[in-house]
Amino acid sequence: MRRLSTFALLLIFGCQRPQENAPTAQKTPEAAAPSLSPAQPPSLPQAQPQTPVSPLTTAQTLPQLADLAEKLVPSVVSIQVEVGGRRVAQQPQDPLDFFRGFGRGAPGQEPEPRGRGLGSGFLIDASGLILTNNHVVEDARSIEVTFATADGSERTLKATLVGTAPEYDVALVKTTEPPNAPAMVLGDSEAVRIGDWVLAIGNPFGLEHSVSVGIISAKQRRDIAPSGRAGLYDFLQTDASINPGNSGGPLINMRGEVIGINSAINAQGQGIGFAIPIDMVKGMLPQLREGRFTRSWVGVRIQPLTRELAESFGMKDEHGVLVAELVDNGPAAAAGVKQGDVILEFDGKKLVRSSDLPLYASMAGVGKSVPVTVWRNGERKALSVKLEAFPEDAVRAKQQGKPTDEGEADGSVGLSVVDLTSGLRDQLKAKALEGAVVQAIAPGSVASRAGFQQGDVIVNVQGKAITSARDVIAQVKSVKSGQPIRFQIERQGVTIFVAFAKP
Repeated sequence: MRRLSTFALLLIFGCQRPQENAPTAQKTPEAAAPSLSPAQPPSLPQAQPQTPVSPLTTAQTLPQLADLAEKLVPSVVSIQVEVGGRRVAQQPQDPLDFFRGFGRGAPGQEPEPRGRGLGSGFLIDASGLILTNNHVVEDARSIEVTFATADGSERTLKATLVGTAPEYDVALVKTTEPPNAPAMVLGDSEAVRIGDWVLAIGNPFGLEHSVSVGIISAKQRRDIAPSGRAGLYDFLQTDASINPGNSGGPLINMRGEVIGINSAINAQGQGIGFAIPIDMVKGMLPQLREGRFTRSWVGVRIQPLTRELAESFGMKDEHGVLVAELVDNGPAAAAGVKQGDVILEFDGKKLVRSSDLPLYASMAGVGKSVPVTVWRNGERKALSVKLEAFPEDAVRAKQQGKPTDEGEADGSVGLSVVDLTSGLRDQLKAKALEGAVVQAIAPGSVASRAGFQQGDVIVNVQGKAITSARDVIAQVKSVKSGQPIRFQIERQGVTIFVAFAKP
């Protein structure tokens, strides 16, 4: 009898569980529980049925893309580029890979002297102006663009390069005759939110006018360098399928407006693509129409503000950008910015990351006077900087010497330093006339973890000028354990700050 009761109880559970998981399901005769004897335990309480979700309501939240794609595809072009001269295809050193298209050769191979590249672009003006990536059309001997027509055929036109902004990977080309195609509307990338639906149109792997859909998965991706290329990036990140050949194509919101130019992928992952925000590009267009976008320039060399450096400056948080060095007679120097200032705000924008200032400064505009807020001597100070055009002078390489003289050491922080002599100054090509040179750094020490390097010239500790190695040791010893120590050093001809908490 006990076995029968147990079996019956199991049957009761077995009948009730489907009702808990699917309260709206209708009980069929086959699913009904068998009749049980009166000796069985009473039925367990039934779970309260949940309000069902209407399938129609769910479907209405999904974007309807067919009409949108039909309208926009005729505005997107495939770009064929013929490149002259020999070009060695290099395998990307960074997991982020700019799309180089076809005809550029396999990694490790040398392509033919002349090849054809493939990318995408989109029409922004009825006269034939097309936006694309600079890397799609750079070094082009000839450019052709192909439109899809309403009857399913294609129309190919020749095009010429109008303007470039290589540092942002943006280019503007123009067809040699009217394209007779609709121009796309440029939207508002600043208003885009993470999770918004987006559409990508392009020519992945030569499959012309392909459409993919996804969402915005992140914004303001700046600290990345596709193919190792230094640049000024502020990428939108999306999981819309993007592949080689999509480069230069539009990323579109659900209103049919362009919010970005598809530019890069993460070659080591899936569903991670990057697009240049269209707001950035709109600011460049007037100059691109004239040939080239000119960056504005503030004239400082900066470094990230670490927690230890922030504490050493008496700041409560590490938001801001530390001025490591000023360019002589540059805009910042003329405005009264000083070495060691922490720039908190630029042109009304709060600086949260070190990558913020180069981007904001480059886009602000040549000749514009912008308000700048700095932290100096424990208080905020307001300045005004008149921006200039970015100088094109190449940065000279500096060799780092290896001093060998006997010097002073502080075992508590792991630094060994020697006096800066005229011989060491010549060897290191240092600009400082006085200071101390880092001779050795103890492995695993706080100095090592802080980033000191052999050959660094220490010119200032805790705001006090250094004239000898003894000065460095004296200043380090004067700081109490647990307190931050700030060093101003010259490394390979440029000045930076380093800080750590004394053990």
